[in-house]
Amino acid sequence: MRKKTVEEKDRIAEIYNWVNAAIFALVCLIVVFGLLFRVVRVEGASMNPTLKDGEGLMISTAFFEAERGDIVIVRRSSEPPMVKRVIAVGGDTLRIDPVSGKVYLNGRCLQEEYTLGATFPRDFGIDSRVIPDGYLMVMGDNREKSKDSRSAEIGLVPEGQVIGQVLCRIYPLDKAGRV
Repeated sequence: MRKKTVEEKDRIAEIYNWVNAAIFALVCLIVVFGLLFRVVRVEGASMNPTLKDGEGLMISTAFFEAERGDIVIVRRSSEPPMVKRVIAVGGDTLRIDPVSGKVYLNGRCLQEEYTLGATFPRDFGIDSRVIPDGYLMVMGDNREKSKDSRSAEIGLVPEGQVIGQVLCRIYPLDKAGRV
C-alpha cells in the first residue's frame, strides 16, 4: 500500500475544510431564512399599483413592530395570508370621508400617492373611530378592489396576526412559488 504524500494530505484537508464551510453556510442560511426571513408571493390585485400579482416579497418575521405605512403580511385562520398596508395603529383616530374618499388619521388628511381608486368606508362606517391598542387598521393600495379592515369580514387586525413586514420585492414567482 502506497503512503500519501504531504501534498495529497494537504489537498484532502483543504477539501474537507471547504465541505465543512459549505455545510456550515447552508445550515446558517436555513436558520436565518427559517427564523428571521421568509419569501411570500403576492396573490391578487389588492396592492396595485405598489405590488403586482405574482411578485415575490422578502419579509422580516422577527424584530419588527408594525408602523403606519408599513406593508405587512397578515395571517388569517381559514384563508391564505394577505398583503396590506398599515394605515393606523392602536390609539390612532381614523375617519373615512364617504364623499371625498379621503382618509383622516388623527384629524389630518393622509397624503396617499400610492393608492389606486377612491377609499370608501364600507362596513367601517363614516364616524371617527379610535383603533384599540394591540390592533391595526390595514388596507390594500387598490382601494376599490381590496378586501381589508374596512370590511366586517376582516375588521381590525390583532398585532399578533402579523407574520412579517415586507423588506423588498424580489422577483415574479409562479403559482408554485418558483422563479
